[in-house]
Amino acid sequence: MANFRIDRISEEVRHALDSIIREMNDPRISGTYCVTRADVTRDLRYAKVYVSIMEDEKADGMMQALKKAAGFIRRELGYRAQLRYTPELIFVRDQNIAYGAHIAQILRDVDVKDESENDDENE
Repeated sequence: MANFRIDRISEEVRHALDSIIREMNDPRISGTYCVTRADVTRDLRYAKVYVSIMEDEKADGMMQALKKAAGFIRRELGYRAQLRYTPELIFVRDQNIAYGAHIAQILRDVDVKDESENDDENE
């Protein structure tokens, strides 16, 4: 039964963090990114936050900026989420969306290659 509560809290933390990060005025935090998941521990002390960043050249700077601003973000999260404890935030880069886009591009390339080979065989 408690797992449903943790899942709801994790989703609420993810939603709040997404809006907090978007409102920040740090120039290093820009471009296409998404807070994909937040895993809150059962005791609500820690939250592992997965951030997907599409531009590889901005990824390192953005992750450093998020780690440096973790205290500020945690304080803002404490104001927005009504929790007994505000979890300590651990930011992790999520590669799943970029990996999915890469696989989709490979499949499109293979499909185009197969169509061109079929056209050559039919002629």
